Amino acid sequence: MQNNTLQQYKNAIRKKYEIEKEGKYFDYLYQPSRGKLRDLCWLIFENNPTKEDLNVFSNLLGLDFDHTKKNKFKEKKDKFRPIETFFKGETDPSNIDAINMAAILVDFELRPFKKFYENSKTEKAKPIEKIEKAKAIFEKKSAEKKSKKRSFFRDFKSFFF
Repeated sequence: MQNNTLQQYKNAIRKKYEIEKEGKYFDYLYQPSRGKLRDLCWLIFENNPTKEDLNVFSNLLGLDFDHTKKNKFKEKKDKFRPIETFFKGETDPSNIDAINMAAILVDFELRPFKKFYENSKTEKAKPIEKIEKAKAIFEKKSAEKKSKKRSFFRDFKSFFF
């Protein structure tokens, strides 16, 4: 189930990428390169990143985000290669941190993967809950019909006895 959900996460990020490459960060996303993606990453992280995004940054790049360490960050251009090839449709990355960074770069809402996974579990639970509610209603109506039949016979029985 997790592999299927991971594939759904990747597909959702790709769809978001197709939308975003025509949007605000067109210059960075239209024909992505490692350098452009790295620069977009810095731009995004300069503007109040979330705690989860900072964890992805640290896990993928092996350093904490720090405004004063831009030169150190620029050396990490090769870390963006899996994201570049993912956006171009050339590869399907297996590194979850690279996938999560791709989600950050296109501003995919349900990130990181853990959040997407938990959301998909609750979405799958909703139809089950609906089925259970429908069964309960059916059983209740069925019980009401039986009780009406019984009361009719009881009334009929009391009429004679």
